[in-house]
Amino acid sequence: MTAAWVAGSVRARSMTRRRVGRAEVRRLAAEPSLDAALALLTGTSYGHDVRPGMTLARAQRAAYEALVWNVRVLGGWVPRAGADLLRVLLAPFEIADVTEHLRRLRGEDVPAPYVLGSLATSWPRLAAAGDTGGLRRALATSPWGDPGGESPDEIVWAMRLSLADRAIAVAPPAAPWAAGAVALLLARGLALEHPALTAGARLSAARVVGPAAAAATTLPDLAASLSRAASWPLTGVTEGRDLWRAECGWWGRVESDAFALTRSPRAGPSVVLGAVALMAVDAWRVRAALEVAARADASPEALDAVA
Repeated sequence: MTAAWVAGSVRARSMTRRRVGRAEVRRLAAEPSLDAALALLTGTSYGHDVRPGMTLARAQRAAYEALVWNVRVLGGWVPRAGADLLRVLLAPFEIADVTEHLRRLRGEDVPAPYVLGSLATSWPRLAAAGDTGGLRRALATSPWGDPGGESPDEIVWAMRLSLADRAIAVAPPAAPWAAGAVALLLARGLALEHPALTAGARLSAARVVGPAAAAATTLPDLAASLSRAASWPLTGVTEGRDLWRAECGWWGRVESDAFALTRSPRAGPSVVLGAVALMAVDAWRVRAALEVAARADASPEALDAVA
């Protein structure tokens, strides 16, 4: 193992110790106002981006901006192969940037993009696209691949399913997470969003969860066609209203696996993967806690499924 991987692993482990953690998340949720919760966060690793006075939407985004910033800092400690890993781990934020760029093309006001720097997959080229056709062409010549269509739904869903396939190739220990994520995506599509998946998007899904699952047209069909490696988040899910708990369960499995990865005695990619996953889980919980603190009709117990 190279000195850069050792240094990166040491840095990654130290960054996980700056997480807010479950207990502090509950304290955030119990604060009497959003501003009070944000004041607490300014003294944590989220203080790089979070400020009192923010709206809920801006504060939740700032929590993710802080996560992106910390992963970019970690990128300076790992070797080139580690940067490739981090690039895939930050790819969901590039999908978010593309989603907002599509809204921008429709004339909507959207936030500034997440700043991914050298850990962007293809964002500078994608950002230059002036219409959905140009965006599709830019994606087709990038690691994302041709989405197979030009509508916003076709583009975004193809990127989401392509990412799972990429993640397995770059981070094999994340294969159960990727398979479970695709199962959840397909379930959400069937139960709630009903996107028109392109042939390319279905092919990406099929590579992760199998052709039968990718072609399923109902939740029961999907559940019956998934392997055990992919079906685990959907245990007990029979309706779309159950999916939010399934997503909480997905994050819980990621956290459990990530703890094991970071405790590996051998420095290397698995430690870095686990550390970034733990930071991502923490940011997800912080966002939920901020919503509870901001809502007068919410109570900290609303956070139970998350924390």
